[in-house]
Amino acid sequence: MHRHEVEAEDAVRHTTMRHEQGLPLTPVPPTAKAIFFGASYHADYATILTRPGDMDRVADALADHLVDATRPGGSDDPWDALDLRRLRCADPITTALADALRHRARTEGWTVTVEREDVCPVAHLPAGGTIDDYLATLGKKERHEIRRKVRRAEAAGEVALEESRDPLGDLEAFIDLHQRRWGTEGLFPATPGGAQSRVQFRRLFELFGPDGALRLSFLTVGGQRIAAAVHFETSDALLYYNAGVDPDARDLSPGVVMVERLVRRALESGRRRLDFLRGDEGYKYEWGAVDEPIQRLLVRRSVA
Repeated sequence: MHRHEVEAEDAVRHTTMRHEQGLPLTPVPPTAKAIFFGASYHADYATILTRPGDMDRVADALADHLVDATRPGGSDDPWDALDLRRLRCADPITTALADALRHRARTEGWTVTVEREDVCPVAHLPAGGTIDDYLATLGKKERHEIRRKVRRAEAAGEVALEESRDPLGDLEAFIDLHQRRWGTEGLFPATPGGAQSRVQFRRLFELFGPDGALRLSFLTVGGQRIAAAVHFETSDALLYYNAGVDPDARDLSPGVVMVERLVRRALESGRRRLDFLRGDEGYKYEWGAVDEPIQRLLVRRSVA
């Protein structure tokens, strides 16, 4: 994505590059011509897809391309900053890119900075464990509150987490629950009624298909839907992407009960991580999540 660091219409569209509150990041002039990862404004993780054995060559090719773009005849509108966000600290592409860019920086006059941008809290699940084994790893207060809220929901009716077999058909039900809790603030507020979110989620489910990594599940109590979750499932992790709850069912603690059922689901399928994705919201730590930082790789040119 090639654009100014801040476009004039960003304020109108409520577009912001969100990162951990209060964490200072190296400033870049708003008029700087910047290169970003695509979807940087909404992604939780970003990377470059390549075979491990090709990683250094890919990083070198990208660095050489950036050099060529600043040469006479290379580009009519050369870049001022390379601003790559959402890189996981454990991602080896971060090291490969940083090394390749620092090597060119010596002759090109670039400044290369790698800094913590945000966190993705992750709860680690016991191998072969049950929900009771997992809850035993939490603090006494948190464990007691989760069990109390789950028992109260179970007393109101049968509790079930049901995966949608037709996520495209059920998408409106998810968005309705999301907007009942968050209003349009949670679904791209610049578009009336969350229209942009409907397109985004619809395309995601179309691309992944009904048996893909992206799943839509509904929490029901006594047969009534009171919460919904969109989540990814990989071979070792369940990634909690988005959710909606019925505010009229707040006495049943739908958010807590839904996460508890997702933990059960992850444990039963042998997954070892419940990844709450980007943001340090307090509820994530009540589930024993610990911060896994994501990084920003910034390159600034020295322009004469």
